[in-house]
Amino acid sequence: MSVFERYLTVWVFLCIVVGIAAGQLLPEVFQGIGRLEVARVNLPVGVLIWVMIIPMLMKVDFGALHEVRQHVRGIGVTLFVNWLVKPFSMAFLGWLFIRHLFAPWLPAEQLDSYIAGLILLAAAPCTAMVFVWSRLSNGDPLFTLSQVALNDSIMVVAFAPLVAFLLGISAITVPWSTLLTSVVLYIVIPVALAQLWRRSLLGEGGSKGKVAFDATMASIGPWSIAALLATLVLLFAFQGEAILRQPLIIALLAVPILIQVLFNSSVAYLLNRAAGEKHSVACPSALIGASNFFELAVAAAISLFGFDSGAALATVVGVLIEVPVMLLVVKVLNASKDWYERA
Repeated sequence: MSVFERYLTVWVFLCIVVGIAAGQLLPEVFQGIGRLEVARVNLPVGVLIWVMIIPMLMKVDFGALHEVRQHVRGIGVTLFVNWLVKPFSMAFLGWLFIRHLFAPWLPAEQLDSYIAGLILLAAAPCTAMVFVWSRLSNGDPLFTLSQVALNDSIMVVAFAPLVAFLLGISAITVPWSTLLTSVVLYIVIPVALAQLWRRSLLGEGGSKGKVAFDATMASIGPWSIAALLATLVLLFAFQGEAILRQPLIIALLAVPILIQVLFNSSVAYLLNRAAGEKHSVACPSALIGASNFFELAVAAAISLFGFDSGAALATVVGVLIEVPVMLLVVKVLNASKDWYERA
């Protein structure tokens, strides 16, 4: 794990401070950035998201999909948790905590938006960081690659209908056109560009293509990190007023996110054990079910609800707590290996 990945929570906290301060000192500048929109798509954020996620999507090898048949049970558990448990459990937790238990301490006009942000976060399975979590838990690299490729393939067609359905049953209405635009802009086009770039670098294969690919990934990695941090600064600049008025908001939003991470990783881990899968498969299966493609969630939240929305803030809280919580999950998975293999 790189220094940036290990201390992601620290960088997010710094972005909170810088963003809030900048938003208070230079409100006109950020209001001007917020107005740079075409068809409800903020152009600066669109560019930042592309710079952020294309390098991550280049790591995905859709040629690994044939590996799926080697671990049918593990893949089955992954798909069940990612698409049938995780989004619906988050919608329930959002309803329970945001609309009911925590409602007295949250701004009433943002309750629906907070729930929408939580749903967007849960509806996008992890793409990049799951490789890190899998490596830390000695997960099967081919299984990890195949499940990421399969999840990304499903996400292209399932993300928009799933989000629309869950928002609908939560009594939250969003325009289909904006949702579909988000899918095209932040899933379809980046996936296509990333795979074309990946194929051009790897060429016909061999060590020369691998060296070119690794060198390119090393050079564009810092740009991806910088784009993520810049996006977070922008978000907190717009959210600063609400956070200063009610600083408890971030902690309250973290509760359902924390519960769903622990719940989904536990369900996937135990189901893999019951199905007789190897520990090296159960770990990445549990980890992808617990973590999120938060870059996509942030982009979609901004497109659908705006910079200053509760949805955008909720997705960023997911970024804030993901690394420490996922490191805890990895530690538990590694420590329970002997128990798992006694089944």
